[in-house]
Amino acid sequence: MRKTIAIIGAGLGGLTLARVLQTHGVAATIYESEASATTRGQGGLLDIDEETGQVALRAAGLYDEFLPLVRPGEDAKRVVDRHGTVLFDQPADPGSARPEVDRGELRRLLVDSLTPGTIRWGHKLTSVRHCPEGGYDLTLTKGPAARADLVVGADGAWSKVRPLLTPATPSYSGTCFIEIALTQAGQDHRASVAAIGSGTLMAVAPGRGIIAHRYADGRVRGYVALNKPEGWMRSIDFSEPSAGLRQVVDQFDGWSPLLTAFVTESDAEPWLRPIHALPVGLTWDRVPGVTLVGDAAHLMSPFAGEGANLAMFDGAELARELVEQPDAEAALAAYEERLFPRGGDAARRSARNLEIFFGPEAPRSVAALFDHS
Repeated sequence: MRKTIAIIGAGLGGLTLARVLQTHGVAATIYESEASATTRGQGGLLDIDEETGQVALRAAGLYDEFLPLVRPGEDAKRVVDRHGTVLFDQPADPGSARPEVDRGELRRLLVDSLTPGTIRWGHKLTSVRHCPEGGYDLTLTKGPAARADLVVGADGAWSKVRPLLTPATPSYSGTCFIEIALTQAGQDHRASVAAIGSGTLMAVAPGRGIIAHRYADGRVRGYVALNKPEGWMRSIDFSEPSAGLRQVVDQFDGWSPLLTAFVTESDAEPWLRPIHALPVGLTWDRVPGVTLVGDAAHLMSPFAGEGANLAMFDGAELARELVEQPDAEAALAAYEERLFPRGGDAARRSARNLEIFFGPEAPRSVAALFDHS
């Protein structure tokens, strides 16, 4: 393929797309708004599914390099009620089909696999315009305007590329997260850390939850989840973190102190993250020379565990079509034909699981979900 390809965003989907293309001798340029690969933390752990994420890593020729990143023993799951009573306790599975890896380590693997210069760091897309003669002009915050025959939006929830295809925008799901951590868990936290087990603790109730993961080195990271209107979120002031966290923990009156300690003792910067989602089953008409991967195409809550997996799988599938199809438009059409049902199915599971986690039957609904999975 001799067409110029611009990938907007150096997340897992965009990186996988570029890597698979390069393994077949096809060049692409990634434009990323962040200044470098280490500008910000990349979040916690990911379950990499054998039918999606692992397939993508094999297509990228990185499966063997991926295996040393797996964190054995950290896929254990425990569900408790607000008093800490254990309702479900699943030990780690050494042969898990969804092994856990650190998101930052996985992203670093993909970044390092690319030809130097593939990623243009600090190049934020401000606008993209279709040219009458074909192709697209990209206006960037750094450097001159760029031109590309094909543009792939891998730029997440608030994609600048998506409006070329659809007017759909993400909507607030009604659930927000506040990040928490015990990065230096010591003697005072021993009982709370022990309550997690060896993997992930899910303490849930209708409209709220405390999710905490225990790393092998003793650190704890997680988040508080609350079903709250957007106005409530604006009322929380995290300019003084401990005061803001006290407002949050007030939502957990009557909960076990072993659980609320994850909030009151948190030493993480308490980022507030409203959970947004695109309409379930979103599709669009074919537009020449442009498509989407990952969250840009099918943003959903994290409760299907599919966001990162689908992003990588999308990237690998799109690359495969572009390599195998002599006609780029036929490749994009074939890719989207499978993208839509794939993303729709995962989005439906995600929306259903969000209700299971924080709906009126929680926490027993969550225990039943894992018990039957």
